[in-house]
Amino acid sequence: MSVALLLGLSFFLGLAFEEFFAHTDERRPGGIRTFPLLALAGGALYLFDSTHFIPFTGGLLVLGAWLVVYYGAHVKEHEQDADPPGEPNVGLVVPLLNVLAYVLGAVALALPPWIAVTMTVAAVLLLTGREKLHTLARRLEMREIVTAGEFLILTGIILPLLPSHAVTTLTAITPRQVWLALVVVCTFSYVSYLAQRYWAAAANGLWMAALGGLYSSTVTTVVLARQAKADPALKRQAQAGITLATAIMYLRILAVVAIFNVWLARVLALPLCVLSLAGFAICVLQYRLDRPAKDAPAQGALPVATTNNPLELGAAAIFAALFVAVSVVSVMAQSKFGISGIYGLAAIVGVTDIDPFVLNLAQGGVSGEPSTALAAAILIASSSNNILKALYAASFAGGKATAASAVVLVVLAIAGIGAAFAIAIH
Repeated sequence: MSVALLLGLSFFLGLAFEEFFAHTDERRPGGIRTFPLLALAGGALYLFDSTHFIPFTGGLLVLGAWLVVYYGAHVKEHEQDADPPGEPNVGLVVPLLNVLAYVLGAVALALPPWIAVTMTVAAVLLLTGREKLHTLARRLEMREIVTAGEFLILTGIILPLLPSHAVTTLTAITPRQVWLALVVVCTFSYVSYLAQRYWAAAANGLWMAALGGLYSSTVTTVVLARQAKADPALKRQAQAGITLATAIMYLRILAVVAIFNVWLARVLALPLCVLSLAGFAICVLQYRLDRPAKDAPAQGALPVATTNNPLELGAAAIFAALFVAVSVVSVMAQSKFGISGIYGLAAIVGVTDIDPFVLNLAQGGVSGEPSTALAAAILIASSSNNILKALYAASFAGGKATAASAVVLVVLAIAGIGAAFAIAIH
């Protein structure tokens, strides 16, 4: 079985190699026959000594020496065609793929199959996606690369160093939990942010609203309401987009909760999915019923929403501070008023960012309360946020362009309160 996997993956890699270089007349080492042979050689030499890898290492050194000779000759051939002279445009893809084919033999025999499959598929995608990757690299701004580096600092350096025990008696939430919540929320928002900026298809139809719901449904509501007021041709798309962003918000809350608290997510799954499906259904009706006549001018596409990068350190610091503040206030509200205090706080935080409140409940910031009570509080917070968005939709659009969406948000808020009441008394 392992040998069949070895041959299949190396054949697939060689096929992609030959297809990619088929348009050139230059001969390169590797291909549909060479790669399977290299993989078989690597696998056989590994089996000779699977403890010290002496034969396998010797074979790798021989292959490396031959590839060094090839690469030197390859560079000399291109020096005369270099622009500017003396700087030939040659890469290391061909030698690296040959080494990968050789190593693949040992990997397929010694490690779980998914590792060999992942290596091969990743190599093929990187090889065949050359133009798209270079285009993406040219489009990326330097500040985006710096911000991605900051994200790696947040996750790879700061997170492991933070203590996993409470550092104050005011809350049971630990610094590591705070930072992990920050990383999760920022990851969701960052994916949406990148898609809005660099995915051209996102600017068409309702994609922008859907991505906005993944980023922030409140921000999306404000942006679409203003666009509907500025351009009446966008009224239909803006109304449907506001509803769609809220429908996505419910799924986003469920996904975030599930990462930290599966039991709480199970309680929330039914009401949040029902509310989300209702939002999707209303969105479809809004988009279809108000469709312009065939002879009417085409409506414009929703412009790209302007959003700040969610991974900027300033935004991360604000989120962390807000998370800690909500956690402390939650403990105080529970100690004074019990679960009623948590419900009241849920209604209040709806006018701000509900993510810190939701994550605080999901990570055990409020102890001693059943999952049904915590789920009810989350539904109250999301419903309160819908009321705020309804006010935004009516005010920023002048009360006309998105009045229907404001009504829909109020209806969803009432439905959410009803679901919270049903869960709380269950």
